[in-house]
Amino acid sequence: MKKLLLTLALTAGFYTLCSAQMYVSPSSYVFVNDQFVYVTQDVNLDNTGNFYLRNKSQLLQGTAGAGANRGLGNLSVFQEGTVNNFQYNYWCSPVGVPAAAVGNKSFGISRLNRPTTLTASTPATLITGYDGVSSPLSISTRWIYTFTTSTTYAQWNAIAGASTIAPGSGFTMKGTSGTDAVVADATEGVANKVGSAQRYDFRGLPNDGTISSAVSAGNFTLVGNPYPSAIDINSFLLDGSNATLINGQAYFWEQVTVNSHYIAAYQGGYGIYNPVTSIYTPAAFFTYDGSGTQGVPAGAGTAYARRFSPVGQGFMVLGTAGGSVAMRNSFRTFVKEGGTSVFARTASIESEYYDAIPNVAGIDYTQVKKGTAPYLRINAMYNNGGVRPTTIAFLDTATDGFDYGADGRSPSNEATEFYYILNDMPHEYVATAVKFDINKKIPVGLRCASHANFKVQVIGAFSGFDDAQKVYMHDKETGVYYDIKNGVFDMTMPAGDNKTRFEITFKNYADVLDSNDNALDSFQVFQNNDNAMLTVVNTLKKDVTSIDLYDVTGKIVVSKVNLGKSEQYEISTSGLSAGIYIVKLTTRDNLSIDKKISIYRK
Repeated sequence: MKKLLLTLALTAGFYTLCSAQMYVSPSSYVFVNDQFVYVTQDVNLDNTGNFYLRNKSQLLQGTAGAGANRGLGNLSVFQEGTVNNFQYNYWCSPVGVPAAAVGNKSFGISRLNRPTTLTASTPATLITGYDGVSSPLSISTRWIYTFTTSTTYAQWNAIAGASTIAPGSGFTMKGTSGTDAVVADATEGVANKVGSAQRYDFRGLPNDGTISSAVSAGNFTLVGNPYPSAIDINSFLLDGSNATLINGQAYFWEQVTVNSHYIAAYQGGYGIYNPVTSIYTPAAFFTYDGSGTQGVPAGAGTAYARRFSPVGQGFMVLGTAGGSVAMRNSFRTFVKEGGTSVFARTASIESEYYDAIPNVAGIDYTQVKKGTAPYLRINAMYNNGGVRPTTIAFLDTATDGFDYGADGRSPSNEATEFYYILNDMPHEYVATAVKFDINKKIPVGLRCASHANFKVQVIGAFSGFDDAQKVYMHDKETGVYYDIKNGVFDMTMPAGDNKTRFEITFKNYADVLDSNDNALDSFQVFQNNDNAMLTVVNTLKKDVTSIDLYDVTGKIVVSKVNLGKSEQYEISTSGLSAGIYIVKLTTRDNLSIDKKISIYRK
């Protein structure tokens, strides 16, 4: 790894290096442009000594234990939010309140500033009103919360303007309204406020060293990247000590733009990042009632690159045991935001391996593939409205049980849900990994509190998954295989939690292609008495000339002609009496099929 020790674009004043420490004397400053600075030990910003990171510059430190930075001066680093005055970003501050004493310090939003020049900023005004404003920068204290070891809405902790946010603790903050055309850093050419992207200047004592956050079994904790540099989230989640305390995923808040402060108007949810597969499964959006309880499905989020967390980003972790997870300097990397490090933007992948990435741990990223495991994105739509995004990844090392960092547990159990079932696991998963086998059968669950329509479809195959490979939803009760790669599974289900009826397969075991007898068997006829509907599945898309339904006396009670080559036909039986009926189907090439069905009322 190339280590850059104070090779800066510009310095002013006086600094010294002593035992690899960085010291900035009073009334002096260090200015860094489009670079990283690596300090092997601690930083001392004495009195009014300042340290400016500009044009995506970052600070890396190599301290192995507790943070040892000190000083009454300030490190200054810019970061942009992604929301307006009605929406939340999840943050984690890279700085704390300056202090002469050694160690990381707490943070408060009074440390946020509005940039005016390359080095000058104006402290934000803290207001108690609902709406923050971009110019002059005013931040509403109503929306500043932390969240520690809980699953309930009531456990959001109101912080307001107090400087009591612990190092490494994530916090929520709504954005601002208005515009601010000031461009403090001409090399970046970014105005302070463009759309929802409010620019904040974080100023304070830079965080450093091991930073711990409490977790507990079955509860979420809002944490984040606590350093003035990017981190590799894989290193954090796959750290041996952390892995004994959390479930292996990072949960990122996503939301719909809704211009209201009422909780009942919110629509949002949590996407899931899995480090072993490097796959991010977007959020399912839900509505909320006035107490913060999730309601009906309302949409879906976006796929983002998540491996490298930029400066200031907050996210949730789910505890599996009591203890404290740790952020460490060894997780820190110099990755500029906008490519593989994103706060909330999509990213593209142009080559198979990473370029050289400066980092504290000495990882050779040129030997690390930047893509993901091969995977499928499968979406389930509920009642033609809400969407549950899911992913199935394919790993040679995966098992049918739980694999840490590869299987993504759902952030909550909803009344209406599509999910994967893992061997011997009580939880529900919206991201899973399996070892690919053409004969593999992946159990799925469909749950609804009342009659609900489910539509399930593969929306994309990625990272080398064979585009020609078919994917089916198999209804084990009726024997029907639905091609969800080229078509849609579409079924209205009665209330209940179906854990054993459905599975995803890669082979249609009813597929037969050669003889007339096989062609006859390829037609599947079944009666859905919950919906009073006769369904005929035409696997080979034969040209069907007629479908007739006879009662036990031989009388034709339903007749349909010239139905064509559709993959599936549905015929209402709501007007028919309970009893046994014969379905007679004929095709253009003179095939004739007779099937017996039973109609009854539940």
